[in-house]
Amino acid sequence: MPISLEVWGDYASFNRPEMKTERVSYDVMTPSAARGLLEAIYWHPGMRWIVDRIHVCAPIRFTNLRRNEVRSKISARTARTVMERGAGELYLAAPQDIQQRAAMLLRDVRYVIDAHFELTDRAAPTDNPGKFLDITRRRMEKGQFYHQPCFGCREFPAQFKPCEAVPPCPEELLGTRDLGYMLWDMDYSDPENIQPLFFRAALRDGVLRVPTRQSGEVIG
Repeated sequence: MPISLEVWGDYASFNRPEMKTERVSYDVMTPSAARGLLEAIYWHPGMRWIVDRIHVCAPIRFTNLRRNEVRSKISARTARTVMERGAGELYLAAPQDIQQRAAMLLRDVRYVIDAHFELTDRAAPTDNPGKFLDITRRRMEKGQFYHQPCFGCREFPAQFKPCEAVPPCPEELLGTRDLGYMLWDMDYSDPENIQPLFFRAALRDGVLRVPTRQSGEVIG
C-alpha cells in the first residue's frame, strides 16, 4: 500500500551521530527521520511504516546557527532514586544549565517520501491495509497530525501534503553522489541494548533509495 508525501520547511537538522559536541546535519533526510514524520501524521500499533525512497527536490544548502541547549539530562537512575525515596529534584533548571552550541543545518528543504506499510502482529482482527490506507490519505489531505511533524528536531517544523507529481530533480543533483554511511534506523529488538543501523547512501538523480533490513546493505 504505497503513499507519496511531499514535505518542505525552512530548516532541517538530521544530525550525524559521530559528531558528539557540535550538530552537523547529513546532506539529506535520513530514513528514520522520514519514518518519524510519517508516524507523526498517522501511527497505529497494528502497522509499521517502511520508507522506500526519498526524492530530494531542492538544492542542498547548508547554514550555520548557534542555539541554546542544556548540557545535562536527567538519567533513569536519578528518576528511579527520587521515586523510591519520595524526595529529590526531577527537573533541569535551564538558566543554570544552559550553553550555546553551533549547528550546521540544512535550509529551504523539500522532499518527497515514498513509503508503504506492513501489518504487525498487534493488528486487530478488524484491521486491514485498506482501512489504514484510507485513514492515512485522509489525514494527509486534511493536514492532520498527532504532533507537529518536524525535520530532525522540534524547532524545525515540516509542512506536508499528498504528492501528486514529484517535482523535477535540481540540475546540480543529476548524476550520482556518494553520501557515505548514513543512519538507517535504530534496532529496538532488545530494549536493553538499542543499536544504531547504517547503510551506504548514494543519491542518484536526486533519489535516495532506502534498502530493506533483509537486503544485506544494512549493517550494525
